Amino acid sequence: MSTTSYLSDRINNLSESATLKMTKLGRELAAKGINVISLSVGEPDFNTPDNVKEAAKKALDDNFTRYSPVPGYPELRQAIVDKLKNENGLTYEPSQIVVSTGAKQSLSNVILTLINPGDEVIIPTPYWVSYSEMVVLAEGKSVFINTDIESDFKITPAQLEAAITPKTKLFMFSSPCNPTGSVYSKEELAGLAKVFEKYPDIFILSDEIYEHINFVDKHESIAQFESIKERVIIVNGFSKAFAMTGWRLGYIAANKEIAAANDKLQGQTTSGTCSIAQRAGIIAYNEGLASVQTMKEAFLRRRQLVYDLLNAIPGVKTNLPEGAFYFFPEISSFFGKKDANGNVIKDSSDLALYLLNEGHIATVGGDSFGNNNYIRLSYAASDDNLKEALRRMKEALGKLA
Repeated sequence: MSTTSYLSDRINNLSESATLKMTKLGRELAAKGINVISLSVGEPDFNTPDNVKEAAKKALDDNFTRYSPVPGYPELRQAIVDKLKNENGLTYEPSQIVVSTGAKQSLSNVILTLINPGDEVIIPTPYWVSYSEMVVLAEGKSVFINTDIESDFKITPAQLEAAITPKTKLFMFSSPCNPTGSVYSKEELAGLAKVFEKYPDIFILSDEIYEHINFVDKHESIAQFESIKERVIIVNGFSKAFAMTGWRLGYIAANKEIAAANDKLQGQTTSGTCSIAQRAGIIAYNEGLASVQTMKEAFLRRRQLVYDLLNAIPGVKTNLPEGAFYFFPEISSFFGKKDANGNVIKDSSDLALYLLNEGHIATVGGDSFGNNNYIRLSYAASDDNLKEALRRMKEALGKLA
């Protein structure tokens, strides 16, 4: 066989997911009997609520085991419409909702249905690792707006406008943000919306998957501004709020043309998502947020715990995130230092690998999120594990010279 790769340029140009890679490395160490504390994966450490699990069992008993409609069951799409109206004050019709196999597929569908080769997609950094790779798959070009800890990792209207060119087709962001936990206020979103009003050909992809893990007054969606609503595509799902990561259930809310395009694409790729998961999703949205509130209270307590422990580590700088369950501390003061074997820490990936091998803590280097001077760590773990992980981190970083 030829030494030239027979794989497509599409796959050869794609990077491996850094978060999944670190989780894999952590599991490999754990398989050798090493006690690894994983702070790398974006997954609530809670069980799916009992009423949701019971709904899935009932769906099996009721024989919801056949192909589902490509855009989702009508009852689920209506439940999503009701949720958007009651919780967010946003008016949609079921025809504007497309249910997919997780918010990740929803994001990918949107990008593939909007982006042509050479189209530019503006992405504030830091960003979730898969954003830019999805743009690569669509043969678009990512244009990054850099932020830092001093601005709580949020962009200004002036930065947004400076990044726009005649080739700009899409702006995509998350609030609450993965990996920083930053949350845009209504006033901040209004400032961005004013810029978009000037550019009627730019679409806005708003990733709101962490909506309910929010420690400010309430979640604000950029879709609330009527002047740009037709160009906003909301992506959301059930994985974070209802601890349903393995169920793979997400959706978009968009104008009818974009929704129909996503339906068309999905019909030629995965078809409708899991019938059992969809029936469970109906109950999740129709029976309230009591379990969500319990989980949110635990995350709020852990946030303060980790904030205090990070601030006690010399050389680490952090802010206090307003949502999600991540910290994105600045760790560049350790670059250029050496471990006990003389290996130099050159970047955030080196530091994350050092923390894994020396401290047996799985984190993710910030370079994968577009900001090399940081690392991401999740506090979706027990209080005891968080205390021990931060103790190990402090000890390991203290050994670098």
